[in-house]
Amino acid sequence: MKINKFVEDLRAKSAAELNEELVAAKKELFNLRFQNATNQLDNTGRIKEVRKNIARIQTVITEQANASK
Repeated sequence: MKINKFVEDLRAKSAAELNEELVAAKKELFNLRFQNATNQLDNTGRIKEVRKNIARIQTVITEQANASK
């Protein structure tokens, strides 16, 4: 249910807001990878979660782009 709520929230946002969220998620993923490389990351599962969130954001962006055509 948590994932469905996240996707519903994404679908309610505009394209600009989605792009901002995508950039923020990519920055977070970079930081997580950096922490993992330096052995400072405790929760390695967060990397997988952020990658999936990035894919969800990109999917919603694509859906909105196709709907506007």
